Amino acid sequence: MADPAGLLLSDDLIFTSRIVGVGQDLGVPVRACRTVDELVRLAGEVKPAGVILDLQHPGLDLPTLLADLRERCGEMPRVVAYGAHVEAATLRAARQAGCDVVLPRSAFVERLPADLPAWLAPA
Repeated sequence: MADPAGLLLSDDLIFTSRIVGVGQDLGVPVRACRTVDELVRLAGEVKPAGVILDLQHPGLDLPTLLADLRERCGEMPRVVAYGAHVEAATLRAARQAGCDVVLPRSAFVERLPADLPAWLAPA
């Protein structure tokens, strides 16, 4: 399997399948990770152009994860994060932490087919 253009952190199997499937349809390989440790390890191996984060992932410590990604990848990949629209503070904190794109889940789903290639394109 070729190295993925992007990595996805999500423990929601149905939503993960949807994102990975859109990537396959568009020829943009996305590899799903169920744990933060798996994401960080793979990021160091494949140096993805982008990372997609589910902000509701259990135990997610976003500032630590972003620092780990920067360290493991050498250069910070583009980070796209999505979360519940009712958790405005979480979305705001993701923007402040340095995520490049932060969207409510509904907007993420709407933009996914059109924007995934740009989100995971090399800089």
